[in-house]
Amino acid sequence: MRLEAQNLTWRAGGRAILDDVSLDVRPGEFLGIVGPNGSGKSTLVSLLAGLRRAHAGRVLLGGRPLDSMPRREVARVMALVEQQAETTERLTGHATVALGRTPHLGPLSPWSDKDEAIVLDALRAVDMEAFAARTWATLSGGERQRLSIGRAFAQEPRVLLLDEPTNHLDIEHQLGLLALVRSRGLTVVAVLHDLNHALNFSDRLAVMKGGRLVALGEPAAVLTPERIADVFRVGAVMERSKEGEPFLRFAAPAQRKETAHAAIA
Repeated sequence: MRLEAQNLTWRAGGRAILDDVSLDVRPGEFLGIVGPNGSGKSTLVSLLAGLRRAHAGRVLLGGRPLDSMPRREVARVMALVEQQAETTERLTGHATVALGRTPHLGPLSPWSDKDEAIVLDALRAVDMEAFAARTWATLSGGERQRLSIGRAFAQEPRVLLLDEPTNHLDIEHQLGLLALVRSRGLTVVAVLHDLNHALNFSDRLAVMKGGRLVALGEPAAVLTPERIADVFRVGAVMERSKEGEPFLRFAAPAQRKETAHAAIA
């Protein structure tokens, strides 16, 4: 399903947090979004999800204006996983994931064996079967994040929005999760903190700076040393592994190096 942002602007305190951003997410595409803190990434995701209303511009979901669609209808086709996973502390892992079925339930469609099978499959997918009976309050940040992603899978969305989905996860689960998301054939928009994850898992990459979209294209084409220096203020060199996979090697900012040398002296 296609997701479009058309000239999105959102302001707070008289300042444009997001400034005239347009992009078109293609069906089945994994679109990564990167940028420094405060560049507008999370604001863009919240607008795409319909959690906030743009001060200018609009979002289209499947060619329809998002703000004209009932929230229940939106929830049947689009799921969001935010940075901080939160829910009622007394809920079990199973109940947390089962919340993903809410948009599909109603007076004429009560909980069924199909719903239960979908929830169990989602728990297996995020490697949380053993935590199904545990309560939310007893779980670590990474375990909560994995359950939140399981809840999104249980929603059976066609579009999946992820705001730093690897937050709190160890490296094994970071890589496993991103590979899992890619394997599901969904239209994915993911804010990613790690530029190497963005480079290797995204079909296209959007680069944000100061609330504006400054680049959009193939990851290796947009993550040039010059752009990384301009946007992230660090040096970077793109290299390739023995298998031919690209990866970025970073250098500390020159100013920090000088400070460190002075401190040692």
